[in-house]
Amino acid sequence: MDSAQRLNILVVDDESNIRRTLSLCLESDGHRTVAVSNFQDAVTEASRMSFDIAFVDLRLGTADGMDLIPRLLASTPWLKIIIITAYSSIETAVEAIRRGASDYIPKPFSPAQVRMAVNKIAEIRSLEQRVAHLQEELGRSQPEMDFSSTNLEMQRVVHLARQVASTDVTVLLRGESGTGKTVLARGIHSWSNRAPKPIGIISCPSLSPELLESELFGHVKGAFTGAIRDNPGRIAACEGGTLLLDEISELPLPVQPKLLRFLQDREYERMGDNKLRKADVRIISATNVDLEQAVRQGVFREDLLYRLNVIQIEIPPLRERPEDVAPLAVHILSFFGRKYHRPSIRFAEEALDAMKQYSWPGNIRELRNAIERAAILCRSDLVGPEHIPGRMTSAGTVPRIGDAVTLEKIEEEHIRRVIARSKSLQEAADTLGIDQATLWRRRKQYGI
Repeated sequence: MDSAQRLNILVVDDESNIRRTLSLCLESDGHRTVAVSNFQDAVTEASRMSFDIAFVDLRLGTADGMDLIPRLLASTPWLKIIIITAYSSIETAVEAIRRGASDYIPKPFSPAQVRMAVNKIAEIRSLEQRVAHLQEELGRSQPEMDFSSTNLEMQRVVHLARQVASTDVTVLLRGESGTGKTVLARGIHSWSNRAPKPIGIISCPSLSPELLESELFGHVKGAFTGAIRDNPGRIAACEGGTLLLDEISELPLPVQPKLLRFLQDREYERMGDNKLRKADVRIISATNVDLEQAVRQGVFREDLLYRLNVIQIEIPPLRERPEDVAPLAVHILSFFGRKYHRPSIRFAEEALDAMKQYSWPGNIRELRNAIERAAILCRSDLVGPEHIPGRMTSAGTVPRIGDAVTLEKIEEEHIRRVIARSKSLQEAADTLGIDQATLWRRRKQYGI
């Protein structure tokens, strides 16, 4: 059985022979099983580990297996529950389905019946994950990344990414803002044996420390103000898959030891709950800042950096691989041509030449935005220099220190690059050593 169909399965039955026989049948097909004999142990195991399927006996000693269905679904909403019982009837089957069960098998059952039920649910889980992935892709509305490159350094980056994809090692992606770290993380996931499972992305600066911890590890109802229901968290939702922590340098200090614990032991706790849980999730992180400096400043744990930085991949900025600008531009324009129902749209050579000479301080993100703008403004099928931002057509060759250019031209290029790499205008002003009012005047002067 391939990894795409390997499931985590919980068996709940008070008869030891049933537990043993069912577990052997499932494990012989490559599934991972946990078998328990009672109601409370089932709840405990479901709180510690994410399961895809649960086989639940209707009679668990003095407890009723029907009451276990909502308890299991509360901790794992995507769980598929198969009821098994020797006391089958239409009424009990209907009631089990009404409470949230997915299937119903009367005892005694054969291995073939078990495999049929499991295979059916495996297909459903696969479809659910594919739909979730497609919904995320549609929401992003981004062109698929083309990893082909004639630049030797970029070729080495892609080769290393493909090499590590087949392992479970943690990867730290470094590079300037807009170089494609998120896209490369998706590539690593798609090249790995985790590809059929979910990939999630958390942008660390976009959430408060409390909400970030909840988004990552989950929370129970009442854990904090506004926690009106249980949240399993992204780690649980990405069971068997990959989780990208974007801009990891912004991870709050109180959350860092909890992430470190998960990286070391694959164990975590939800907010407001002291139950220890386990998950099989690969962590990829990304940053555009110097994490070593963050360690020296006391805002990032050194031991966490070591755990994240097992394999480091540095993505070169677009200005260092100008030979890739034209192929990328053509690829991105093709995407927007399809999006805006103009499949014949193409670049004039003058437009491509102008883009090749521009420095792209915002990297591929800036390239993508410029091309979308051009696709919208161009009313014919030929994108010319007049359709791309004026700063690109007037830039000419990127000025370098010592070139025969004015100080003003050097200053303009430097300000553009600093703004493109900064998270805010205040950060850009601090880097440039000027106040925001002065930066505003320079932006107006240079049309930035």
